[in-house]
Amino acid sequence: MAATSPHEALHARWRETVERVRTVDGPDPGPYADDLLARWGEPQRRYHTVDHLAAVLGHLDALAPHAEDIETVRLAAWFHDAVYRPDRSENEERSAHLAERALPELGLDHTRTTEVARLVRLTTSHDPAPGDRDGETLCDADLAVLGGTPHEYAHYAAAVREEYGFVPDDVFREGRAAVLRQLLALPRLFRTPLGHDRWELLARRNLTAELELLTG
Repeated sequence: MAATSPHEALHARWRETVERVRTVDGPDPGPYADDLLARWGEPQRRYHTVDHLAAVLGHLDALAPHAEDIETVRLAAWFHDAVYRPDRSENEERSAHLAERALPELGLDHTRTTEVARLVRLTTSHDPAPGDRDGETLCDADLAVLGGTPHEYAHYAAAVREEYGFVPDDVFREGRAAVLRQLLALPRLFRTPLGHDRWELLARRNLTAELELLTG
């Protein structure tokens, strides 16, 4: 039997999630997966790619015990960067609108659709309110890349710079430094117990090192 490709594995995950949560019969989830994966594979992406989607879904598997509704969080992961243009500021909002259109078509109820859209919008700030367990779970999975090894983090930072290749170096350094300072100012980068234990210290070291490179 041939090995399952990463694309096929993601396709199967999407189908399983949709089938578990929709409340009425709907269309075949497959074409929706195709559309989402095509979006994640757009040529302007260097970090926000299918690999990032797969990584976030993998982190959610580990963080699932913290969530109140992990299937809703998984759906939000699929949509959280589905619309991504590095020269635009409304990516999260447009991604949330995409979820609000697609999920009812697939047979999901209004409550779950609204929650998916809320979680997508939350990735603008990555600052969930205390007690927002699903928001904490999604944000931790999305930010987990910050807690990688120095080599992994350098690869991530380089990919982000490539996405903003149209921005002059001095402007990019200023903007990127502001983002890093905003993250470092958070009392906790990771709100779930597992995320905090696994990634907090490494992430702060990585962010600080990049900030020093940018401003030194």
